[in-house]
Parts: sequence; C-alpha cells; structure tokens
Amino acid sequence: MKSQIIQSFGEPSVFQYKEISKPELKPGHVLIQVKATSVNPIDTKVRAGAVPAVAPEFPAVLHGDVSGLVSAVGEGVTEFKIGDEVFGCAGGFRGTGGALAEFMLADADLLAHKPKNLTMEEAAALPLVSITAWEALFNRARLIPGQNILIHGATGGVGHIAIQLAKWGGATVYTTASSQEKLEIGTRLGADITINYREESVLDYVQKYTNGKGFDVVFDTVGGENLDRSFEAAAVHGTVTAIAARSTHDLSPVHSKGLSLHVTFMLLKILNKDMHKHHGEILKKVARLVEEGQLRPLLDSNIFTFDEVSKAHEYLESGKTIGKIVLKNSW
Repeated sequence: MKSQIIQSFGEPSVFQYKEISKPELKPGHVLIQVKATSVNPIDTKVRAGAVPAVAPEFPAVLHGDVSGLVSAVGEGVTEFKIGDEVFGCAGGFRGTGGALAEFMLADADLLAHKPKNLTMEEAAALPLVSITAWEALFNRARLIPGQNILIHGATGGVGHIAIQLAKWGGATVYTTASSQEKLEIGTRLGADITINYREESVLDYVQKYTNGKGFDVVFDTVGGENLDRSFEAAAVHGTVTAIAARSTHDLSPVHSKGLSLHVTFMLLKILNKDMHKHHGEILKKVARLVEEGQLRPLLDSNIFTFDEVSKAHEYLESGKTIGKIVLKNSW
C-alpha cells in the first residue's frame, strides 16, 4: 500500500513516500481504508523526536486521527461491518501503525461510527481533540451546570471543542484569544464572553468578570507561562486542568488557593489496551452531539493531501492556523 513514512526523527521534510505491506488483520481489530487524517501537536512532537518513548518503530507511519471505511473485520468484532464509515484516534504511536497510508489497522474499541452529517475530512478533525476536551472537562474537572469556566485558546484544536462542550454542559463560558477574528469565532462557537489576552491582564479580567473571585474552572490548552496565568485566574478551591504541562512552575498559588490541578494526556489510553474502550465510548457521545447540532469541528481553510504532509506539519508549527489542519487521501 502507499504511505508516507519517516525513517528517522527530524524536520517536516523527513517524510517520504514509500510502498509498504498492508497491515495483517488481527482479532478485535478492523482494517480501515483511510479517507482523511488531521495533524495534531503530538504528531509533530513524535516526528521531531521530542517524545521518543511514545514513538513507533522505524520505518514509522504517523498520525492518530483517522476517518474512513471499514474494509475488513477481525474475529470478535461485532460493532462494525465492512463498508461502515468510522472515525477515531487509533495509532501512529508506539506499537501501532498510523493513518498516513492507504489502510490502517485499528483496535475496534478505539473507534465509533462517523457522524452522518460530517464529511470524512471534518470527521478526521475530531477524535484526538474531542476526547481530550471531554476528558479534561467532564472526567477530570467534573464540570457541572452553573459553573463559570475560562478556556484558553478559543480557536485552537482542543479549545474550540472545549467551548462547545462546556456550553452544552451548562457552564458559563469565557475564552481567550489574540485577535478580533478569533474572538468572533469564539462567540460563534458559543462562548458567553471573549477576552483579548493581549489587551487585558489576568487581574483585569478576573476583576471585570468575576468581581475578583476568579473562575470555578480554568482549562489551559496553551501551556508554558500560561499555566501560571491559569493559576492566577482560578477561584479559591477552583480547578485548573491542563493538556501541556511539560514545564516547571511555582505551585505557591495552587497551595494558597487550595486549587485542584489535573493534567490530561489522552495518548496514555491508546498506549494501554485495557483503556481503549473508554475512548470509543467518548467518541460515540461526540458523534451523537454532532448529529444533534451541538458540536462542530473548526477546520483551517488550508486542506492538504497526504503527499503534502510536510507542508501540513510546517503550517501547524508556524502558529498561524485557526482550527484543525486536515489532510485528505488523494491516492
């Protein structure tokens, strides 16, 4: 089958076209004829060698997010049949093959039926970010109706999904962004209040919108120094949840406010087979919300083909994207 592989870690240019063997069907798995994938920050980190412990062996086929058609069904699989349209985040990491190929072998527990009202490209944008946002909001932060939540990164991959899920969950949603265009998108996604973090300090907007009390929940999708700003924005006994915490921080504000801090790293459940079914269950809920009109992926205007994967990685790393970057299989 046709594929894009890497033979070593490196810059985006490290990708190369190669014909490799089609994966062999295994019990509990399905073979997906890949129609589309999307690129996430973890994919660029794997490619660059920043997280070697989770990287697949060389030659490696990367990318976890996938949408496509079931072309073969392994022993023991009852939920899917040949021809079904599916989506999921099902590989591209240690011990698995990725989606940058004509076919992808996937554990059926990591998949769900594709929402009927989405294209393959739209569906491929959802799995990693929607699972991450769901786990952060509902499994870790335990968001409940009536709480106020500050979500950093209105138009980011996880941020734009989190806004919609938090709104659906009954919260009052505040979100940050760096431009008027992104703030307007945040409003369209359902945010009640949008904040330009370049024009307002944390102290200013905490005072303006919470009378100085802070937010019940703060979801940091940015990381680095922004995690410190998240501690500052949280209320006493509030909750901060993060998805990018490979950094060193002063935890004094966490102590002085009695904060709860949670880190979500959805990749762990892909690497641990016993946890696969939880991801599939989340995706079923996500698909239902999409079909009910409660949730929609935000796609960057630039769509790439698999042969343009190097350009897609370069573009994500440029920091100029709005929403998810999707790649369609043109082979």
